[in-house]
Amino acid sequence: MTHEDFPTDDPAVVTAGLPYANGDLHVGHLRSYVNADVFTRGLRKLGQQAVYVCGSDMHGTPIAVEAAKEGVSPEEFALRHHEQYQETFPEFNVDFDQYGHTHDETNTELTREFVRAWEANGYVHEKEIDVAYDPEADQWLPDRFVEGTCPYCGEHARGDECDEGCQRHLEPGEIEDPVSTITGNPAEYRKREHKFLRLSDLQEHLQGFINRMEGTSNAKHQPLEWIEGDLQDLCITRDMDWGIDYPGEGAEDLVLYVWVDAPIEYVSATKQYCERTGDFDWESVWKDGDGEVVHVIGRDIIQHHTVYWPAMLEAADYAEPRAVCAVGFVNIDGKGLSTSKNRAIWAREYLDEGLHPDLLRYYMATASGFERDVNFSWERFAQRVNSELADVVGNFVYRALLFASRNFGGTPDAAVSDEVETEIAQAMDDYEDALNDYDLRSAGERAVALARFGNEYIQHNEPWKLDDDEAAPVIRDCVQLVKAVAVLLQPFTPEKADEAYRQLGEPDTAADATVGDCLQAPPAEFGEPEELFEKVEDERVAELDEALQAKIEAASSDEGDDGDVSEESDVELEPLADERVSFEDFQELDIRVGEVVAAEGIEGADDLARLEVDIGHEVRQVVAGIKQLHDLDALPGTRVVVVANLEQAELFGVESNGMVLAAGEDADLLTTHGDSEPGTKVK
Repeated sequence: MTHEDFPTDDPAVVTAGLPYANGDLHVGHLRSYVNADVFTRGLRKLGQQAVYVCGSDMHGTPIAVEAAKEGVSPEEFALRHHEQYQETFPEFNVDFDQYGHTHDETNTELTREFVRAWEANGYVHEKEIDVAYDPEADQWLPDRFVEGTCPYCGEHARGDECDEGCQRHLEPGEIEDPVSTITGNPAEYRKREHKFLRLSDLQEHLQGFINRMEGTSNAKHQPLEWIEGDLQDLCITRDMDWGIDYPGEGAEDLVLYVWVDAPIEYVSATKQYCERTGDFDWESVWKDGDGEVVHVIGRDIIQHHTVYWPAMLEAADYAEPRAVCAVGFVNIDGKGLSTSKNRAIWAREYLDEGLHPDLLRYYMATASGFERDVNFSWERFAQRVNSELADVVGNFVYRALLFASRNFGGTPDAAVSDEVETEIAQAMDDYEDALNDYDLRSAGERAVALARFGNEYIQHNEPWKLDDDEAAPVIRDCVQLVKAVAVLLQPFTPEKADEAYRQLGEPDTAADATVGDCLQAPPAEFGEPEELFEKVEDERVAELDEALQAKIEAASSDEGDDGDVSEESDVELEPLADERVSFEDFQELDIRVGEVVAAEGIEGADDLARLEVDIGHEVRQVVAGIKQLHDLDALPGTRVVVVANLEQAELFGVESNGMVLAAGEDADLLTTHGDSEPGTKVK
């Protein structure tokens, strides 16, 4: 692994977090796989050898639980979803070079080799721990077979994760008030011998790794809580039948924890690719470090990829990855995606609507930065498709190639102007810089910006008012711009870029072109073009949105709404507090009207923003958990309500001197009805 700018001399292996084989794919899933695909294609544009590998995650208790509900074996259940994913991903132009699954022979044997290496290197030990047990079912209860209370935040949690609260990974025996999901009865803790990976012995290595690692800031900073704190060893075995059997002695009735064999599939898929193609040596990448490994994951599994996985690699004498890029979540109409409430855009649903996959690819890769959440709505989707792909890219490509075809039969016999050559060269440099910064949004927007320049260029020069000799240099410039736009946009919209390349008369595809081809001369002859992009009309948006709302309402009805909450809201209201406070206690709160002067995200904190708030007497610095929920650039000038006499606190190294009040999960900022001046006291 190097830290040189791409392209490097070593092959790059790009992976995406394995899809868990227990449900249908939706746009929230697709964001990671599309972004990883775009990044892989982008690296190839720079001239980097790059392969994209992944596979289905087949093991773990959730699959065993769901399979039992259906009355089928876990293998049959998981393989059904694996095959569905194999069919669905190509329909969104997600082009894996190798797509396997964790239950195949290669991953099974390689996982066992990893564990044997850990044992040989002294990184595995055995310890007696408390494991939940269901006396009625006469069964141990690993992970999702047990629920209870999180010991860290007090919220309801699953046996392996506090999914409704602090999101922490939970080890066996940690969950409080355990209840069996099999019988619904209280569980009891019993002593049991399990195997552990000595993460604590690898703490210094992990601290060095996180400093060397490239990628998104959330992936670099979120793990610090674990890596710099009291790092606990990882339990790597579970009491169940479904999974890869522990390969050593003394654990014949245990299987490996799903997060042991899941990331090893990255190595297994690389191995399978290399054995099939002979392109390079997989061991040189994964063992010798002669490769650039980049993981693209959801931000909910940062800990697994920046703590567990690099420790697993080091303990088995494997090389560390170069980068971890953690993408944000996809919200639907400003609310969290919810499969239970059917507040989701399903992959099959999108395709059945007849919408082109490239439209969603572009939206998912450019709607926000890598680590920021995407707030999907059909209106926002249509706005970006129409204003950027149709009005800018499609309009420019069509008008430029149509004029060139009708008036010159193709590319005019003229030289590219210095102005256009400079603009294209700058776009090429910006594109390369963006990819090296893991900034897909900027790379995609730079391609669109080049098309926007082309529209302005052709409009300014008005070739339709010129004779052929005068128009030829202008149209020659425009055709070159079309070629450059197609090359740069190809990772985002591969089918549409190839179509533009075909309309240019190019003998190869846009996928074969590199950034250097942006300034290579297009073919001399080509025919009349066709429109690349169709607009998503307002009526269509209304139909799509109506269908989405209808299925959300239907899902809510199926859950048995009790009518206490209005139909317009699916907010789950917290109960009113039983204890009352006195008027005198309330008067002790100094609540003021404030005005936001400045707002910026706090590096390393997913949700926190630093605000400067004018409260009349002075400007206060306040930390607020609104980073993912508000456009920070639009906040200055906003009137807010501030608790001014709250004790000072320090969050992520930033002092907070007050509290901005907000309502609900979406942090709806409280403000004033009129124009109360900053500093006005709220009574």
